Amino acid sequence: MDITIINMVAGLLLIAAPLYVFYRFKTNLIRSSIVSLARMIVQMSLIGIYLQYLFTWNNALINIAWVAVMVVVAASTAIRRTHLRWQTALLPVAGGFFTASMLVGMFFLFIVLRLPNPFDSRYFIPIMGILMGNMLSVAVIALSTYFDSLRRETTLYYYLLGNGATHLEAITPFIRKAIEKSFTPCIANMAVMGLVSLPGTITGQILGGSSPGIAVKYQIMIIIITFSASMVSLAVTLYLTDRKSFDSYGRLTLTHTND
Repeated sequence: MDITIINMVAGLLLIAAPLYVFYRFKTNLIRSSIVSLARMIVQMSLIGIYLQYLFTWNNALINIAWVAVMVVVAASTAIRRTHLRWQTALLPVAGGFFTASMLVGMFFLFIVLRLPNPFDSRYFIPIMGILMGNMLSVAVIALSTYFDSLRRETTLYYYLLGNGATHLEAITPFIRKAIEKSFTPCIANMAVMGLVSLPGTITGQILGGSSPGIAVKYQIMIIIITFSASMVSLAVTLYLTDRKSFDSYGRLTLTHTND
């Protein structure tokens, strides 16, 4: 069932509830909410138009180029949110996103779904978008935790090195903390999936006409591939950033901006 423009306008009236609460309690969220809402509508409308062309062309090279654009945007967003230096983090974060999305995404499309053409726009673009969104959330929490911990507890890092630990052994406590903090919400959400919340994939597929059984199978696989891709992305990102964050003597160099 399609949603008409008039019905879309009617649905937008629901935004009045949170805006009223923001106004009633004199928060500073009204303007940012309206701006974000407007940006979201414009961006989603443009994406809808562009995806129509992507689906029509259905060209593997164009699809991969689009994923590359998503990778750059996601990496830039992660760097801004974590206040890392661009020259230190851009290539590692983008490399982590691209590597994980292609490895895990292609495994799902080619091995699990057994598509004759894994670059088919109908499947390739949505799957890559889902992976990218989840990897971004994990990366922001993990990178913030990892580098903030290193900066706060530099003494611990040098203490471990001074007592004979290798570089990997010295940074292991900080990596452990980053992994635990970034993946705890993912694990908690996975534990209550289907009982407390009905995921978007199931809802979308059922509304699109798929049977509940098929929708559930897709949702299970979506959770698995996003979980796996997030870990692969984080591992690659931390490995690559590590090479730029320490000098040849194992000393931590400047990783953050002054913002």
